[in-house]
Amino acid sequence: MKKQTYTPARSITPEIETLLNKQIVMEGKSSAAYLSMASWCDTQGYEISAEFLYKHSEEERRHMLKLFRYVNAAGGHALQPEVTGIKHEFKSLREVFEQVLFHEIEVTKSINNIVDQCLQIKDFATFNFLQWYVNEQREEETLARRAVEIFDIIGEEGVGLFMIDQEVGKLEAYAARVSGKIGTDRG
Repeated sequence: MKKQTYTPARSITPEIETLLNKQIVMEGKSSAAYLSMASWCDTQGYEISAEFLYKHSEEERRHMLKLFRYVNAAGGHALQPEVTGIKHEFKSLREVFEQVLFHEIEVTKSINNIVDQCLQIKDFATFNFLQWYVNEQREEETLARRAVEIFDIIGEEGVGLFMIDQEVGKLEAYAARVSGKIGTDRG
């Protein structure tokens, strides 16, 4: 097991810096993917889902910037991610939210991997910093799972898609309630 090495110029190892830069890419792609999904929802008349996804696109960008600032403050060099391969067309509103859930699960795995690496090398400062992301991912997965569940609860026939779009607007309150938060600091 390799231990964390501190120097006057940096407090994170090159390995942790690399992992955090990969996470920056993931957060940047999240922001772009959610922006694309929001645009698609807008063009399909799902106004509330579009607003939900526009908001989450901005939130993911804030997550990326938080990592950016941490890496640079710790003596590393945060790198602007190149974002390509973003999907722009979807078969259905359900597909959009299934993609959100799949994506959030992948982000959680990535964060957990970085946290594990920090523990292995005893980088407790970065481990502590990442606890915010661990908690945030629990809430993000809760939101995404509930969004997909809504399709099964309401059904997509008749006015179902309209009702689902309406319920998406209530997801933030639902996630806050089940995670025990009264007011949420989502940035």
